[in-house]
Amino acid sequence: MTEAVFPEGQSSQPAVDIGDVMQKLAEHKGCGTEGGSGKASCGSSAGPADMAPEIWEKVKNHPCYSEEAHHHYARMHVAVAPACNIQCNYCNRKYDCANESRPGVVSERLTPEQASKKVLAVASTIPQMTVLGIAGPGDPLANPGKTFETFRLISEVAPDIKLCLSTNGLALPDWVDEIAKYKVDHVTITINMVDPEIGQHIYPWIFWENKRLQGYEAAKILTERQLLGLEMLTERGILAKINSVMIPGINDKHLVEVNKAVKSRGAFLHNIMPLISAPEHGTVFGLNGQRGPTAQELKALQDECEGDMNMMRHCRQCRADAVGLLGEDRSAEFTTDKIMAMDVEYDTEGRKAYQQAVESERQAKVEAKKSELDGLEKAGDKQLLVAVATKGHGIINEHFGHAKEFQIYELSAKGAKFVGHRRVDLYCQGGYGEEDALDTVITAINDCHAVFVSKIGGCPKADLTAAGIEPVDQYAHEFIEQSALVWFKDYLAKLEAGEIVHVDRGDAAIRQGALLSQAS
Repeated sequence: MTEAVFPEGQSSQPAVDIGDVMQKLAEHKGCGTEGGSGKASCGSSAGPADMAPEIWEKVKNHPCYSEEAHHHYARMHVAVAPACNIQCNYCNRKYDCANESRPGVVSERLTPEQASKKVLAVASTIPQMTVLGIAGPGDPLANPGKTFETFRLISEVAPDIKLCLSTNGLALPDWVDEIAKYKVDHVTITINMVDPEIGQHIYPWIFWENKRLQGYEAAKILTERQLLGLEMLTERGILAKINSVMIPGINDKHLVEVNKAVKSRGAFLHNIMPLISAPEHGTVFGLNGQRGPTAQELKALQDECEGDMNMMRHCRQCRADAVGLLGEDRSAEFTTDKIMAMDVEYDTEGRKAYQQAVESERQAKVEAKKSELDGLEKAGDKQLLVAVATKGHGIINEHFGHAKEFQIYELSAKGAKFVGHRRVDLYCQGGYGEEDALDTVITAINDCHAVFVSKIGGCPKADLTAAGIEPVDQYAHEFIEQSALVWFKDYLAKLEAGEIVHVDRGDAAIRQGALLSQAS
């Protein structure tokens, strides 16, 4: 195997024909390829062979719109939009909450000018940062002045950075032309229902036309506005990702209908996320005891909906001030005091060179995976999950005890397919392993047959083995998918020889509360 090496105005843009756009999206199933591991990757990792070139250009280095890109490229959010025009039972917008990673949480709010300076500082420090998003902590379109002024300033000083926003969709139809004007090519809409009977149990109220509306009426207006906004984005060739929160017993079965509704209106990608309902977050659902889904329940729903359109499985439900690769948060490095003191020199050419190196590594990873696809027919219909400790770049490069999350891959005759991630408490705290933390790690990856790490101590290795999870450390600093397939073929050979017996694993828990430690 090859070791991975990583080098250190009012006019809107022209509208396109909606039929043409819808046809392209239908042909490419929103994103991705027909079947196999590439289907969940929102486009071929090798190039635009399976999607229209204009769409590939928009997603190839966007970590949220491409599963493959998220291993290599970073994003940042700027918290310039504090007000919100609806209330969700799963949301509690909190400030100065350093230990929480979920939407609506920020440490400080920014002015558009501060946000622009922060973007320059981050992009100069993190050259693989390709995307700037506004996601709150309220709703960007409930704060249109601050939102679009931020986009204006950033497009002037950093034109190579992609612009995104995330919205609940209530005000979206009113601002689609402005979104197009500022060349915001990616919009995320949170759509949790298309039936107001269900929606009234998710949304206590909306603020609409200077009135606070409740119940069925409020939910009806919200879903009508969301779907209209989605259609208007599609008409203009703007890629729309749909976020849906899976709430067991309320909308879990209904999300199949949501999936069909957004697919038919041209949505590019569907992201079904687990409800975060720990009581300490102070949400209505959390305080009322509404549970979130298990890992198995979430994957089953994602698998069911993937038949109609491709799913985003790599979402981290990021804070509204997140900075860095998905799964990491470097926002503490870029507080307002720090960025205002920085002497920033924006090096466009240096960023291009760095990203070219990223693409070279990305292509090498694709080729490495291809080399291990032969011989998988022995798997038959067998599927199993493995967990991977990684710092990014698609490489097994994290110590077991330092992992704050594990990436989950499904191995089958079709290859290695990324299917999600699991947040965990750090096992190593203060230089020592914590048994309670180890228990939470085992619970989080209990549905996995193996865990791939760059290094692991003897005690956790023994405990994982006793729990039926094989610790694998012989592929340190090598590509994830290639290594997983090599291990899988060895696993199949042992099964065939009768050296081991395949045992189905149990379910796993999705982490709900704040992490015990953010240290690395």
